[in-house]
Amino acid sequence: MKTVNVSGLKNNPSEALRMANNDLVLVMNRNEPDALMVGLKSSNIIDLPGVRKALATALFKEGDLSLARAAKLADLPLASFIAHISRLGLSVISQTEADVNQDFDTLDQWLKDA
Repeated sequence: MKTVNVSGLKNNPSEALRMANNDLVLVMNRNEPDALMVGLKSSNIIDLPGVRKALATALFKEGDLSLARAAKLADLPLASFIAHISRLGLSVISQTEADVNQDFDTLDQWLKDA
């Protein structure tokens, strides 16, 4: 196991990531353990059944990944990922009623000008 302190992590995050590819990395904050970095590829966690799909779903749900990027992370075609999240009851599009009405107004204006 390797260790890195928070300031070292801030100053050179790529070094900590490189270390995590080979071993567990314990992040220390003021001489106390604060976090543990695990290299997903080196530990083969990412290739366990369902892990990619679960990560992609969680990151999409929280708004941290776009639909296309989440599908890529899940290693699924976009249509398959859309079907997957739809089965889970997650919305593919998140718009308010006001956003939808504004889109319709924009479309109406565009059609009038065409």
